[in-house]
Amino acid sequence: MTTGFERDPDEFTRGARAVVVYPDLGGSSRDAGARLEETAGLAAAIGVDVVERVPLRIRAPKPGTLIGSGQVEALAETVRDRELTLAVFDASLTPVQQRNLETGLGCKVIDRTGLILEIFGERARTAEGRLQVELAHLDYQAGRLVRSWTHLERQRGGFGFLGGPGETQIEADRRLIRDRMARLRRELDSVSRTRTLHRDRRQRAPWPIIALVGYTNAGKSTLFNRLTGSDVMAENLLFATLDPTLRQISLPGIDKAILSDTVGFVSELPTQLVAAFKATLEEVVSADLLIHVRDIAHPDSEAQKDDVEQVLADIGVAETTPRFEAWNKIDLLEGEARDDLLAEAAKREDVMPVSAVSGEGVDALVHAVAARLTQGHRRYTVHLDPADGAAAAWLHQHGEVLEQGMDGERAVYEVRMAPRDYERFLTRG
Repeated sequence: MTTGFERDPDEFTRGARAVVVYPDLGGSSRDAGARLEETAGLAAAIGVDVVERVPLRIRAPKPGTLIGSGQVEALAETVRDRELTLAVFDASLTPVQQRNLETGLGCKVIDRTGLILEIFGERARTAEGRLQVELAHLDYQAGRLVRSWTHLERQRGGFGFLGGPGETQIEADRRLIRDRMARLRRELDSVSRTRTLHRDRRQRAPWPIIALVGYTNAGKSTLFNRLTGSDVMAENLLFATLDPTLRQISLPGIDKAILSDTVGFVSELPTQLVAAFKATLEEVVSADLLIHVRDIAHPDSEAQKDDVEQVLADIGVAETTPRFEAWNKIDLLEGEARDDLLAEAAKREDVMPVSAVSGEGVDALVHAVAARLTQGHRRYTVHLDPADGAAAAWLHQHGEVLEQGMDGERAVYEVRMAPRDYERFLTRG
């Protein structure tokens, strides 16, 4: 399937020498330095060579350029002196601001939304992921048809809708974009229906679904690999995982559960992406339990947690969905900081300090998750014909067999399971 996001090796961002700009508008709970580092990491994720990092304090946003005229001039001088070709703004720019900044700085300009969309466009591997990214990109681009990015001009070969500068052409572009978006939504609706059928099948089985969620680069895929023995891509890289991965695992008292690794969230995640990726994130919405993986060694860990909770609320995850926090990367903490964190975690039942890299704390997390999932389970005594191997296997598969023995000519099983599973056992065909 061709989506228009086949990457050109001469893509305008890859290898570009760039300045990352953080316009500090005040009122943020985040550390400006950490925010700059995050944006530089996002840029590096698509091969940008970040040469300069510039925090700018903004007293009052300017409608035409966001930043002040003096700041534009100073940045333009940096661009010239360092021979930069790209400015990455850690903010949402209007089309007018983007165009004026490109004129004032003498280089290409990309905002946070555009940057994240570029990353997703490069990383999506499955047909569904590419559809989702293209839909999000078209939604974003629809209002930006006065443009200067060379890679957008090259898209004329893919769709033929990002073309000339005339007003008539722009209106035609917009109509073709709307038509293309409608087709993409229909295709994604079909994917969503297929996912729903698969999920309904799993729920009838039923196997509990556990979803790993968290900020990008928090260590979800590393923890996923440790829990499942898989080799999902896990790198010290923002947005290393885009396409969801499902694996079967066993837990104490639970013969089979489904573990889902999902795309990492990020602050100010573009609304276009939240909408486009809803089909993928349905696994999160329908999960029986969430494991919120946090990079507890990160200076903005609390702010990252708030961002994740906001996205979960945006996609419709109920506050009542059971969840654990896996305080990951404790191997990076030492001394008093580590001791204080472990003492705080010990006071809470919904927190497990872990290191997905070393394995520390992972067994405790597994047992805690199993205990939460089996919290409503009851103990039952079941009498079977000793020759009824299928029934015995069913008990082992859907419950925790605590004891088994013989009572005369009958086999006796003491089993702990969910009441709904016991009812299914009694009425199985």
